[in-house]
Amino acid sequence: MKHTVLRTVCAGALGGVLALTGCTTGSHTDHAGHDGTASSDTAPSGTPTEASHEGSHTEDAMDHAAMGHPMDGGPAPAGIAEAGSPTYPVGTSVVPEADHMEGMKGAAATISGAYDTFAYAVDYTPTTGGEPVRDHRWVVQEEIADAGTERLADGTEVVLEAEHMEGMTGAHATVVASTDKTVYMVDLEADGMRMTHHKWVVESEISPAG
Repeated sequence: MKHTVLRTVCAGALGGVLALTGCTTGSHTDHAGHDGTASSDTAPSGTPTEASHEGSHTEDAMDHAAMGHPMDGGPAPAGIAEAGSPTYPVGTSVVPEADHMEGMKGAAATISGAYDTFAYAVDYTPTTGGEPVRDHRWVVQEEIADAGTERLADGTEVVLEAEHMEGMTGAHATVVASTDKTVYMVDLEADGMRMTHHKWVVESEISPAG
C-alpha cells in the first residue's frame, strides 16, 4: 500500500472523500503518484507479470484533477476467498509502504481483511470522462466483469466492476501487471481521521507496526 498524516483532511471532512494523488487522472505518457511502474522485463509478451514497487517516478508537470475515494470502502466483493493463514491476520497493526494516495505511506493502519486472489494494476478511462488513469493499484479478480478464475495476462482488455473511485465502475481497462500475493483491506488512521476498508494493498506493500 515518510508521510505520517493524510494531507487531504479538509476534503475528507467536508466531502466525505479523500483526494487521491496515487490514482489520479493523468496522461498515458507519464505516470505520477505510484511507487513504481508495472514491470514485464522478464516475462514474454502477453503473460502475467508481478508489478514492481521499487522504481522511481516523476511527478507530472500538469495539474491533475483528484478523484474521490470513499471514507468507507465497503465490504469485500462477493466470491472472494479469505486467506487461510495470512502473514497479517485481521486486526494486525501494520504500516503501509505503498503511496496509493497522499499520506498513506507510513500511516497507522490495521488489517480489516485478507484474501487469496489475483490483483491487477490497470490502465483505464473513467466513465465520467477526463484523462486516462495509468497504473491504478489494485483491482482484484472479483472486481472484473467475466474474469473467470484464471490469472489474466498483461494486455487483457477488461471491464471494471470495482467502486473504488468515481468513474471506475463500468470503465474499460487494460491489465498492465498482476500478482498472486495475499491482498489486504486496511483501515487507515492519521491526524484524527479514519478511513475504513481501503482496497487494496498487497503483502509486499505493508510492514508490521513497531
